[in-house]
Amino acid sequence: MSSGRIQRSLRVTILGGVTNGLLASAKLAGGVLGHSQALVADAVESFADILSSIIVWRGLVVASQPPDAEHPYGHGRAETIATAAIATLLLMAAAGIAVSAARELFVPHTPPAPWTLAILIGVVLLKEGLFRVASRIGHETRSTVVVSDAWHHRSDAITSFAAAVGITAAWVGGPAWAAADDVAALFAAGIIAWNGWRLLRPALEDLMDAAPDPALSAAIQSTAESVPGVVDVEKVLVRRLGWELLADMHLRVVPDMTVAEAHRIAHRVKDAVREAHPAVRDVLIHIEPAHPQRTAEFGFDRNP
Repeated sequence: MSSGRIQRSLRVTILGGVTNGLLASAKLAGGVLGHSQALVADAVESFADILSSIIVWRGLVVASQPPDAEHPYGHGRAETIATAAIATLLLMAAAGIAVSAARELFVPHTPPAPWTLAILIGVVLLKEGLFRVASRIGHETRSTVVVSDAWHHRSDAITSFAAAVGITAAWVGGPAWAAADDVAALFAAGIIAWNGWRLLRPALEDLMDAAPDPALSAAIQSTAESVPGVVDVEKVLVRRLGWELLADMHLRVVPDMTVAEAHRIAHRVKDAVREAHPAVRDVLIHIEPAHPQRTAEFGFDRNP
């Protein structure tokens, strides 16, 4: 990741971490003093957000390091690991919130104080704003971990909104509706769990070298086949390494071509692919002889 990309990503991550710390403290105090289980649950999720911001920061720093002897392909997977860790934290937070709310669901307790709504409205506005900023930067820098952190902000906004609905129901309905606060916490836990799984699945796929969008592989193949001297491309394999891509391909060239000529074509293909698809960091090319009938069909001669 270039210095410009990592600086933008780190700035939004630090902003999110500081904001999470302030909001978590406010929500926890408001939840305890205002007797709101949903607000306490929301605070727990925000404290998890602080840890996620630290994970994002470390993931970005490690992923930006250049290749070395122990990691010849670079450190891009650190970003994927950080994404998986954040998603796991979301799932754990959802489980903890659900258990706590379920325990309190049928236990008589004091309805939440109306003033806790003011805290939640402020949280919703701030977290939704953070989501939009972090999501935009994450997509612009092609950083999966920053996008994951953005959805952490969005999930906090959603859970805070759910908590506000529960508190409003408990306030308007009186003691008979006091459990609405706990129902809202359970609903929030479900949303958090869904977001956690939605983020964890692609991270696991990247760790397993799952193929990206087939359209991307087709576009890379088309670029390679447009280079003079290439008869055709037998196969293209693409895998993700953090925000970058690595491509392996088998090129078919004229059978009686010299090694030097084939080598020059391979370099032209590599340069063309990297220029047309900036996310591709490297291309590993295997040269194969094309069938004579194929070369005659397309009018290839020996000197591309």
